Formats: sequence, structure tokens, C-alpha cells
Amino acid sequence: MTREPGERIRVLVADDQQVVRGGLVLLIGMLDGIEVVGAARDGAEAVELAERLRPDVVLMDLNMPVLDGVSATAVLREKVPDSTVLVLTTYADDDSVFPALRAGALGYLTKDADDSEVETAIREVYGGRTWLDPAVQARLVAALRQPGDSAPPTGQAPDGLTPREAEVLTLIAQGLSNAQICDRLVVGQATVKTHINRIFAKIGATDRAQAVGYAYRNNLVKGR
Repeated sequence: MTREPGERIRVLVADDQQVVRGGLVLLIGMLDGIEVVGAARDGAEAVELAERLRPDVVLMDLNMPVLDGVSATAVLREKVPDSTVLVLTTYADDDSVFPALRAGALGYLTKDADDSEVETAIREVYGGRTWLDPAVQARLVAALRQPGDSAPPTGQAPDGLTPREAEVLTLIAQGLSNAQICDRLVVGQATVKTHINRIFAKIGATDRAQAVGYAYRNNLVKGR
């Protein structure tokens, strides 16, 4: 998704705490090229407003009354598929991470993030890219790594991945963005996107979070 010149990224904020909700509205309203089009007090209101306002990004709290953030995310992915969900929560624990990602959230941000991190996350998920807070990614990786997995034979990547595709997948698992992968491999954006599309098709992944898990399960990335 790309913006036309002068077009702003439209954000809907959903959080049941008035102080937090108001603070987010104020913070996001100060970001260049981004505007808040609505604010919801619970998941049900978030769905209602999203259906009416059609925001580009929904900044979604998880623990809300009436309809929780995970359930609201699942409903939004069905009813307003053009709106991307970026989870914003106090918790980075596994119990919160996995349901939110499975429900269709493209990004996961903790509430101790600073304004630059919030801005980056909004822009990344608006562009269709997964954005995970480093603390969340660490927990996700730790949970997905399976002890006892054996590495593929030397020189052979799993599921028919070429050596270059395995290299790209490893860089994804290390948290590099498409642009950073381009810089590392000295190739263009189109080439990286082609590699990623082929990787996802071969390993059966639908997003970067699943690709990260696959890379660790197959020992393409060594634990720290």
C-alpha cells in the first residue's frame, strides 16, 4: 500500500483506558503524515468505528471490555480487511502474542515504546510489513524454537530452498527489514520481494512471524 502525495495515514485508536487513549491520540496527531480518525473505548466500538471510518491502521489494545482486542482483530480482518491491525499492549507474554498474531495482527508493540517506535510501527504495518517489538520477537522466537531439532545436512536447505533463499530467510529471522536485506545482499527491492514470495510459498508461511519460527525450527538461525 502506498500513499499519494499529501495523503495521510489514517489511524483508529482502541484502548479502554481514557488516559492512555487520549495520550495516544495526542501523540499520533503530532506525527507527520499520520492522523487519528477515531478513538474507541472497547473492541466492539473499534469494530463499529472501523466499519464506518475505514482507517488504514487500527492501533489495538488487547485487554478491553465488551470485546477483547484479539476477538476484535479477528472480526476486523473479516469485515474490514483493508484495515491493518497493530497491537499495542502492556504485555509481551506468549499468551498475548500468539492469539493476536493468529487473529491477523500485522504488528505488535508494547506500551513502553517511545514515539519514534510508535511511528515506525505504524508506517511499517501500513506498508504491509510485519513489525514486532524486539521483546515480543525474542519471546516469539524462544517459544517457536524446538529443542532437539536437527540441522539439515551440510549444503542442503529444507523444503527445496535455494542457498540464497535460505540466506534471505535467515536475515528475516534475525529481524532485518526488506531494505536492510537489500543493503546486506547488495540487491534491489524487487529481487528481495521475489525471494520472500518464493520462500513463503515453499515453507507454507503467510507472514514473517511464521517464517521466523520456521527458520529457528530448522536451525537456520542459531540461538543466542
